[in-house]
Amino acid sequence: MYTSKKIIDNLKVPFFINESTNKNPKRMKIYRLAIILIVLFITTQAFAQTNVEELVKIGIQYHDNGDFDKAIETYKKALETNPKSSLVNYEIALTYFTKGDNEKAIEHSDIVINQKGDNLLAAYITKGSALDLLGETKKSIKLFEKAIKKIGGHYLLYYNLALNHYKLNDLDKAEENVIKAIENNSNHGSSHLMLANIHDQKRNKIQTLLATHYFLFLEPNSKRSVQAYEMLMKNFGGDVAKDDNKPNTINILLSANNDDQFGAAELMISMLEASKSLEENKGKTEDEMFLKNTESFFKILGELKEIKNKEIWWTFYTSFFYDLAKSKHLETYCNYITQSGNDNSKKWLTDNENRLVDFDEWLKSN
Repeated sequence: MYTSKKIIDNLKVPFFINESTNKNPKRMKIYRLAIILIVLFITTQAFAQTNVEELVKIGIQYHDNGDFDKAIETYKKALETNPKSSLVNYEIALTYFTKGDNEKAIEHSDIVINQKGDNLLAAYITKGSALDLLGETKKSIKLFEKAIKKIGGHYLLYYNLALNHYKLNDLDKAEENVIKAIENNSNHGSSHLMLANIHDQKRNKIQTLLATHYFLFLEPNSKRSVQAYEMLMKNFGGDVAKDDNKPNTINILLSANNDDQFGAAELMISMLEASKSLEENKGKTEDEMFLKNTESFFKILGELKEIKNKEIWWTFYTSFFYDLAKSKHLETYCNYITQSGNDNSKKWLTDNENRLVDFDEWLKSN
């Protein structure tokens, strides 16, 4: 924004006034009056803008404290000063959405969207989410697709688009879009968790394990981590059955849902589970077996990786975990990702803070 000084300095005057000669006093007064009016206008506008920004800060504070009615009341005062403000309209839309008034959320989101300026991405996401909650999930999908075409493939647009397809049980479309979200931002934990859930429903163990591992790496200690930890352990167990009549016989069952590229890896998972009963592993704790089998899982996947394969399972997940398995930090990693469901892991992390620091340094250098 220009300050009043800059505007005055750049003001184009249609005639030259030489104050020392005082040749045109009438025009001089008009000119001075024009400058005064400009200064007053700029000052008023600056004050109004400051007032709006202060009201928004207050409104956000009310919102964050859960007092949505007072937040809305504050935003309305700001709109009296600037009804078209994209910032205020977005903030009030978000508060209406959080409060559950989805129609109002859409109304104010549309004002932002129609301006095609600031807060456009956030307005699209708010409107799309509101449409979904109103039962208009297909309209929400069309809106997110339109937003991607207009403003580009932001990871949150792809994620929300995937979420809508997931709700409609279109798992293939959900997977397609959530992978695009990960490709745009690999640090978005929710996208990895959704991908894990998609393949857990499809009963694809290897894909579920890879995506769950990475989610827990990003978010190891939250409410969602507990569910992810359980999903990880369920899939890492493998399909192994013992015959009580034949104690030395173990039956390994393979999923019919997995594709050829992961068949060998799934067989290996079941063999790792079966190996727990081997003589060499007797006396080892569950935590020790998890570390040992995780190392084997990551290394075998790394050896199975084909350079020509460009899918995310190989280029992103396997590449990272293979490097990790070859490093000295795998024990730290295993305790780090299992802390939400394993008290032993929590204690290990507390007792080995220096190894966490080393792990962090390794991550930064890779």
